[in-house]
Amino acid sequence: MKRSITAAALALALALPFAAQAHKAWLQPSQTVLAGNDPWITVDAAVSNDLFYFNHVPLRLDNLVVTAPDGSRVAPQNLATGKYRSVFDLRLAQPGTYRIGVVNDSALAQWQENGQPKRWRGSAERLAAEVPKNAQGLQVTQSISRVETFVTNGSPNQTALAPSGKGLELVPVTHPNDLFAGEQARFRLQVDGKPAAGVEIEVVRGGTRYRDAQDEIKLVTDADGGFAVTWPEPGMYWLEATVEDAKATLPQAGKRRLGYVATLEVLPQ
Repeated sequence: MKRSITAAALALALALPFAAQAHKAWLQPSQTVLAGNDPWITVDAAVSNDLFYFNHVPLRLDNLVVTAPDGSRVAPQNLATGKYRSVFDLRLAQPGTYRIGVVNDSALAQWQENGQPKRWRGSAERLAAEVPKNAQGLQVTQSISRVETFVTNGSPNQTALAPSGKGLELVPVTHPNDLFAGEQARFRLQVDGKPAAGVEIEVVRGGTRYRDAQDEIKLVTDADGGFAVTWPEPGMYWLEATVEDAKATLPQAGKRRLGYVATLEVLPQ
């Protein structure tokens, strides 16, 4: 079935993690640091107006990827999507650090048809079949986004944290499950495996529903893609960065948008 975007699908597309959008996509685990034989966690996934509350649309789990401490893929269990959120369980059978992410690589198209604006979003494979090649005013953008979080069972390790070399990625210098209020944490951003210099980053503590201001922390990466965050207080934090360039890998696309989001837990000292 052809998919010119419906109103609901368009709302979700516009809510994906790019800086100009008010809605925030996120994953929130029930715990980020735990220990035991065969522990479990539950993860909520949503796109919301407030962090971390379910009040807009669910984050779809079609492209959910869980990387185990040994670098293998782990299948989540009990996946479900409701009106405002998606949810799944994860068994942490291995000790070490897990990387949990929703990774989307898609195309966005807009054009004019009979004087009316048309919009479409879907996979690169469906683009040629579902979008008229010679449509009036056709503009195609490749969109690659990552929404991630990290969980450690027992002692942390680094294997799952290795970047793929595709799109915009976070490379932790400080381990993402070793964050404490009042301490500085260091990270790097990469685009296609290379340092991402001059990228603006926004960090927001959860609980925005109960304060008048976002209290965001704004940062810019250095020449090596590095940046540092000193956490003002404990809590769950949302980190976002975006990049736009002309390095699209889709032949029809004139530009590429890259988005990255991480949910990080900062513990009290």
